[in-house]
Parts: sequence; structure tokens; C-alpha cells
Amino acid sequence: MPDVVTFGEVMVRLAPPHFQRLEQARTLDVEIGGAELNTAAGVVRLGRSAAWVSRLPDNPLGRLVANRVREAGVSDRFVTYAPDGRCGLYFLEFGAAPRASSILYDRRDSAISQVQRGTFDWAATFAGAKWFHVTGITAALSPGAAEAVDEAMHAAKDAGLTVSVDLNYRAKLWGREQAARVMGLLLPLCDVLIASEADAEHLFGVSGEDFTEVAEGLAERFGVTTVVGTRREADLVWRNRFAAVGYSAGRTVESAWYEVEIVDRLGAGDALAAGLIHGLLDGDLKRGLDYGAAMGALKHTIPGDLPWVTKDEVEAVLGGQGVRIKR
Repeated sequence: MPDVVTFGEVMVRLAPPHFQRLEQARTLDVEIGGAELNTAAGVVRLGRSAAWVSRLPDNPLGRLVANRVREAGVSDRFVTYAPDGRCGLYFLEFGAAPRASSILYDRRDSAISQVQRGTFDWAATFAGAKWFHVTGITAALSPGAAEAVDEAMHAAKDAGLTVSVDLNYRAKLWGREQAARVMGLLLPLCDVLIASEADAEHLFGVSGEDFTEVAEGLAERFGVTTVVGTRREADLVWRNRFAAVGYSAGRTVESAWYEVEIVDRLGAGDALAAGLIHGLLDGDLKRGLDYGAAMGALKHTIPGDLPWVTKDEVEAVLGGQGVRIKR
């Protein structure tokens, strides 16, 4: 049985090469991406086992996604295939200062958006597992998907799993009021919440002078035991500083900061979540933040959404490895 189970959508990602605009494109690079799969793949890269739960169309694009899932070492045994629906797409334009990168979604009526309560056998899925991870993106796909997330979280708690949620608010998927209502019902079911200070204030009106005050507000409101956030300082589109911060039991801890030259920023937060889960499975928040920050920093340097890193590389970054060529 896998250590970690995640649940969510994966889309086919299409991006023009060489910083082109979509209007200019003659070719598109093909990748796949989805927050929960990205995290599952990161957990596997750190030496643990993970399974991804989803619903894919029974067509070549669905099989393309499943092939990439297996290539990443993630189990697809709980993926179902549907004759209806489609595979979501998203188009990514890489920007450079002062033009930001941008995403155009084409995901309406995807196969997973048609899931509902009872689609999956959660008791069987969680048998022997230790951790369940999901994001607000999955709940945003449709009312049925939100019900499936609720069902999964209840089943995970019943099975004794630790439950983590990355809030991951996406304004292109749902409005503030709907997101606040749905996630406000789901968050009391989770143990570990990953959320930005901006989303905490925008959705729930939880604010403070610093991360600790915001985390205390979220913990008090929803009963979560641990709150984690990402630190970013961005001078340019392709150069940032990156770190992780966490709060639990009245104590705030932080990772080291990393200077990152960005090749592809998508999936960095999901890589952070993987390192966090890895550390928390060992019962150590500081270890989780350290692994998460190092893994997120490395992910910035890798094309595509998936964190194609090794545990040795993560630990080398933790040890202060420089950027000289390895020979």
C-alpha cells in the first residue's frame, strides 16, 4: 500500500517554445501537470511510495497522462477511465520582466469534473496508507468534485490518515464567496493546511501583522494543527528568493532562504508540499520545511510541472552545495 494518497486533476500542458506568445506559436511543447500528482511524484522522488486518484477519459490523451504518471513512479491503480468527459488542457506562455508568465485554461467538462460522492471506494484506497493530500483546486472543479473531496477527507480521517490541504485558491476556477463557503466546510477535516497569507485574508478575512498571527487565526478558526506558507521575494520574473515557514503548537519555524534562477516555476509549491509531507511523516516539522524549501527551490530549475529531482540532490542543497559544474 502507498504511504501517501493524493486526489486531483491532471491536465495536458501545451507551451510555445522560446518565450513565444500563443499567437506566434507554430509548435507546442507537451507536458502534464496537476497539483496533487506533482506532490505525489515529489514524495516518490524522496524515496516513499504514493498513489494518485483521479478519473481520466478513455482516449489517447487519458492514456498519455497515465503513462506519464507511471513514468514518475506514482501508482495509478486507483485511476478510473470514463467514456464521457475529456482531458483538460492548459496553455502556458513563459514571460520575462516586465511581462509576466500567463496561463489559459481549457478544462471545462473534464472527466474528473464529473465525479461525485460514491465514484471512488475510499476505504479500499486508504487501506494501509498514512497520509492523504488534496488541494482546493479539486474542490473547485464542480459541485460533485467538492462532494467527492468531502467524502475522501471523511474517509481518510476514519481510516486514521493524516490529512493535508493546499488551499491553492484559483480565481479562474471559482469566485471568492463560493471558495470560502466550500473550503470553510472542508478545512476542519484537515490536520495540515498550506495557505498563503493573501488567500487567508481574501477568503476568510484572517489577517495579522505577520505569518504567525495569520497561522494562529487559521488554526483557531478551523482546528488545524499545522499551518505552512511559502516565502517569496521577486525582483524579476526569472529570479526569486524562496523559503518555507510553518506554525504548530504555538511555535513558528522557518527554512533557509534560497536564491533561485527560474527555468519553470510551475509545481514549485507542490514540490514544497512533498518535502513537507516527507518530514512530517517522520514527525518533524522543521525537517519538512527544510526538505520542502530545498525541493521547491530545485523545482524552479526544471522544465515541466513534475519535480524530477533526487533525494541526494535535495540533501546536497540542504548542505549548501554550490553551482559549479559536477564532473
